[in-house]
Amino acid sequence: MKKIAIYGKGGIGKSTTTSNLSMALSTMGLKVMQIGCDPKSDSTSSLNGGREIPTVLDALRDHPHRIALEDIVVEGSGGVLCVEAGGPTPGIGCAGRGIITAFEKLEELGAYEVYQPDVVIYDVLGDVVCGGFAMPIRGGYARDVFIVTSGEKMALFAAGNIALALEAFKNRGYARLSGLILNSRNVKNEEDLVTDLARRVDAPVISILSRSPVVHKAEEEGGTVVQLFPESEMAEEYMTLARSILEVSNHDESLL
Repeated sequence: MKKIAIYGKGGIGKSTTTSNLSMALSTMGLKVMQIGCDPKSDSTSSLNGGREIPTVLDALRDHPHRIALEDIVVEGSGGVLCVEAGGPTPGIGCAGRGIITAFEKLEELGAYEVYQPDVVIYDVLGDVVCGGFAMPIRGGYARDVFIVTSGEKMALFAAGNIALALEAFKNRGYARLSGLILNSRNVKNEEDLVTDLARRVDAPVISILSRSPVVHKAEEEGGTVVQLFPESEMAEEYMTLARSILEVSNHDESLL
């Protein structure tokens, strides 16, 4: 089972990229589970017709003593298994703690043994890398981390912080930084800016995704580009991203 975490600053297109990646991997014949680790709980909406699904934290609040896997795991488009950690009641509790609680509940219920996914993808907010948001890195959940960024200043800043966190954990057998994904925003000298960051954090840029109107069109229709516009150039970019991630992940495993 491949365990992958996708990090990135909020609003960078991380969840859109992750959902299209999940759909691409599913199209390739792999069983995929996508776990949203953002309090907004919208990571998997484009895999579910634009609808948000029940979250783990909501299920625990509603019936804490009789929660079952079918309450928190929803089969979305292409057979992708969708989970949303959820967030706390506004003004009460910690969003990071919600992620920890969700992970613990999935393990307690034997989700990975029951569904036996080939690939588990954690979609993680990367504005901060502490507490629960660091769980995929230091909790043994993910093996490979990919960071979605653009050439925008705050996106690069967040990507650099995530890379620093991974560097701090490098000698403890935790997840490794396996590459950057440039989600283009048409910033001046964008590729040069991201390439420079990649050099500084010693990680390859594994994919450059175009800024395409078909992405917005797919979101408006409540789906992924790979599902709704499979013949588009953008769909092929996501398929290429999926192949690149599998190649990098397979190479990393061969070094273990």
